[in-house]
Amino acid sequence: MKWFTSIPVEFLFWVAALIGLAVTEPEIHGHVHHFTLCPLANLGMEWCPGCGIGRSITQLLHGNIEASLAHHWFGIPALLIIFCRVWTLLRMQLRSYKYYKII
Repeated sequence: MKWFTSIPVEFLFWVAALIGLAVTEPEIHGHVHHFTLCPLANLGMEWCPGCGIGRSITQLLHGNIEASLAHHWFGIPALLIIFCRVWTLLRMQLRSYKYYKII
């Protein structure tokens, strides 16, 4: 149980975010009615450098590479970076678990 309580919050956040994006229904590109947390889009600005990355990752997790690129080009690198970070956090956690188990 000690191992479970020592899981980094960042790891839980990324895993929950990826699961949330994976179970979300992909949106059709160009659809104007979507929920956003982007402060620039909520202020009425037409363009934001990060808008569409979440939708791009959702499309990518559903296997729609062309639609993913249509939403945002950085979706593929962002997903790779997130997977790399999750893998790094998991490895660190497993190493610390093995260390504590020996002692």
